[in-house]
Formats: sequence, C-alpha cells, structure tokens
Amino acid sequence: MVGHTLRRVNQVEQTVKQTGVHGIKRASADAKYHQMTEQPVDRLILKLCAPAVLSNLVTMAYNLTDTYFIGRLGTSQSGAIGIAFSVMTVLQALGFFFGNGSGNSMSRELGKQNNDRAARLLAVGFVGAFLSGLIVASIALITLPHLVMMLGSTSTIAPYAVSYLTPILCAAPMVCGSFALNGLLRYQGQSMFGMIGLVTGAVLNFMLAPLFIFVLDMGIFGAGLATGICQSVSFVLLTTFARKYGVIKLSLRQCRPDTLLVREILGGGLPSLVRQGAGSIATTCVNIAANPFGDAAIAGMAIVMRIMLAANSVVVGLGQGFQPVCGYNFGAGLFDRVKQGYRFTATLSTTVLLGLAVLLFAFAPVFVEVFRSDPDVVAVGTLALRIQCITVAVNGYNMASNMMQQTIGKTGVASFLAMCRTGLFLAPVVLILPHFLGVFGVQLAQSVSDVLTLLVTIPLQNRVLAGLKTR
Repeated sequence: MVGHTLRRVNQVEQTVKQTGVHGIKRASADAKYHQMTEQPVDRLILKLCAPAVLSNLVTMAYNLTDTYFIGRLGTSQSGAIGIAFSVMTVLQALGFFFGNGSGNSMSRELGKQNNDRAARLLAVGFVGAFLSGLIVASIALITLPHLVMMLGSTSTIAPYAVSYLTPILCAAPMVCGSFALNGLLRYQGQSMFGMIGLVTGAVLNFMLAPLFIFVLDMGIFGAGLATGICQSVSFVLLTTFARKYGVIKLSLRQCRPDTLLVREILGGGLPSLVRQGAGSIATTCVNIAANPFGDAAIAGMAIVMRIMLAANSVVVGLGQGFQPVCGYNFGAGLFDRVKQGYRFTATLSTTVLLGLAVLLFAFAPVFVEVFRSDPDVVAVGTLALRIQCITVAVNGYNMASNMMQQTIGKTGVASFLAMCRTGLFLAPVVLILPHFLGVFGVQLAQSVSDVLTLLVTIPLQNRVLAGLKTR
C-alpha cells in the first residue's frame, strides 16, 4: 500500500514537471467542464443561482440602503435617487455588456475546452468595462448640472442629484469593473466568489452610509461617497478573486483583442446593453412623465422602481444561474440539457415572482412608507406598486427566454426582446398615458409594457426552442 502511494506521488510529480502550471489550470477547467455537462441540470442551476441571486440582492442593497437613509432627509432628496438611477443604470449596462458579452462566449469556449481563447475573452471584457466607466465618468462630471435636468429633475431636486452623483461617478470605472467581474466569475461557474465581493461592499455601505449622512452631517453627498467607496472595495476583492481563483485566471497580458473576438463580445453583450440602456431611458421617461405632478410623484415612482427592481433581481439571479449551464452545454452540443434547464428556470422564476407579488401587494403601503413617510409619496407609490404586482409574474418567462437567447448567440432576437419591456413599450406608453389618465397613466405604464412584452416573447421563444431540435 505504501509502495503504491509512493508510486502515485511520483506520477503526480512527473505530470506537474511535464505540464507545469498550465497543466494544473487545465485540470481545474476539465473538472468544471464535467460538472457543468454531467450533473443533474436542476440541482446544478440551483447551486449556481443561489450566490447569483444573493449578488443581485446585494447590488440592490446599495440602492435600497441609500433610498432608506436619504428618505429621512426629505422628499426632494428622495426624488434625487430617481434621477440618479438613470445614471447608475448606464454604468450597470456597461458592466453587464462587457461581463455578459465576454462571459457568454467564454462559457461556450470552456464548453468546447478552448481555454486559451476563454482567457483572452476574460481579459478583454475586464479592461473594456474599466475603460468605459472612465469615459462615462469624464463626460458626465463635466456636464452633470445640465445632465440631471435632462433626466427629468425639477429645480428643487437637481442640487441633491448633483451632490449624490458626483462621488459615484468618480468611482465609475470600479463600478463598471465590479459588474463585469461578477458576471465573468459567474460564467466560469464561480459565482460564489462574485457574491463574496459584492456582499462585502454592501455590508460596508450599510455601515458607512448613516455614518457619513448623519454623524458626519454630509447629507446626500455622504450617501454617494459611501456607495463610491464600497463599490471600489468590491472591485479590489473581485479583481483579486478573478486573478487567483477563477477557472481561467485573469491576466492583463491576455488582453489581445482581434476582430472576431470583438464581434463575439458585441454579439453576446448587446442584449444586456440594450436591456439596461433601455431601462435608463425608460427611467428618464418615467421621471419626465411624473415631473408635472411634483416631487412627491417622482419620489413615489422612484421608490416603486427600486422595490420592483429588487423583486426582479431575484429572477435575474435565477437566470444567471442557468446561463453558465446553458453556455457550457450549448458549446458541448448537449441541447436536451439546454432545453431542460430553460424549462426549469422559467417555471421556478414564475413561481417565485407570484409569491413576491402576493407579499408586495398585501403590504404595499408598508414597503413604500419604509423609504418615505410623506402621505403624498405613499399614496402614489402604493397604487403603482399594487398595479405592477398584478403582472410582474410574466417576467419569469420573459427573462428566462431572453437569457437563453443571449447565451446561445441569438443576438438579434435577444436584443429585440431586451429592448421591448423597458424601451420599445415602456418609454412611449409612459409618455402617452398620462395625457389621458394623469398620474394614473404613469403608475399603469409598467404593467402594460410587461404584458405586451409577453405577447411578443412567446412566439419568438417557441421558434428558438424548435430550432434546437434540428441541430
């Protein structure tokens, strides 16, 4: 027995000498490949979606923490959160664009066991996210007073929006980089590390925000400063994890883009960019539509958007648990596993949203009042929240379908459907309905958009599923 053990040790030593570090990395990649293509799909998705859901809730915790504490300052300050949300959505869109654009292709390359190509996609996605955040910050900081007015701010809200956004924009490269790295780790099946990085920043933000706002008397600027610092901390942690613990290690020397690689990132990331970018446009349209009805209407809708985004982020996390499974198995040609995972994700997402909708509908005034006790804000927010609860469950099917299309490279269909809910439908609906229904038109618009998106998604997704049968 001892002799056998010694011979096995010698064999391992010889393997390491012959293959070096790259051999050890390949062994890790091979183990992940077998896990993603052989384990039962439902258990695998549940395992991967748990940290993804928590990561998304942590991202929302940044926003909800600020919304809660800033709500103690006044209605105009609460309205500033709604204005800032448009800018934050742009930063998130860029991070998702590079993270998902590189990650989708990276997971397929890992499924094909093309690890060198996967390493280049990882590096280019990371660098692209960081640089895009730097560019946005430079432009936005120069034009910020005019920018917040264009985003629907009133004259009383504008100074607070500028104060809140200034420190966040200074940290914009780290914000974009954090969103990208979380996705890039997740597409390797390493979502736990992404969760740890984001949770650390969120916990720190929950401590720093009240300290800066109230103890140091920095007001809404302190909330923005706390968010900027905590996003930077998350960025440092996620960068460390990606360099040391990823299946494919992050190395800036691998940042060697070529035409085909850039096209892959554009194709894989465009649906995310469209989805988030359209969300920023739609948020601006909601602010503009609510503007004539005063600060309370803007603040009420801002609170509801944050609450519903938190609910939808759970479903996004379920879809993000499905995406690496989908990418690996699509790349490996295991299409039955792709469809099985999709059906499981769509069913689970719809069920979860139904449960959340019942809870939010029943306690809508309580949830809104947590963030702002102004009676006018509560009245606007309560009705808007209850209306959205009626239709929110359809987003389980919509989101699962869109994420599958994006992951398997159906860029055109995925981008179109990503744009429908928050851009193609919501933006015009929220600008038209208030002319006939007043503030009720603003409150009703999101539900109308959700239903229209479902009607468009069903036939397009059925066609994608039918196409997998012939591959």
